[in-house]
Amino acid sequence: MQAEIYTKPGCGYCVKAKTLFEEKGINYKEYIISMGFDEESLGENQFYVSKSQLLEKAPEAKTVPQIWLEGNYIGGYTELAAFFKQS
Repeated sequence: MQAEIYTKPGCGYCVKAKTLFEEKGINYKEYIISMGFDEESLGENQFYVSKSQLLEKAPEAKTVPQIWLEGNYIGGYTELAAFFKQS
């Protein structure tokens, strides 16, 4: 299973979502919404994006994280946790 997650630095729910991915053995790409771009500090599957890039993909997004599994929009951390409880 492949996931995409849009995050912001300092977001506790973003950390919880990434931890859940790791517990489930799910590979993910992390898109970090940030004004400052320090490419050297990025991991292999981390990318900087602007807020407008997130809004192009999810126009209704008001919070982070914003999560997709296998290309299907899930929502935030709460929806991700509920998804895994159902499956």
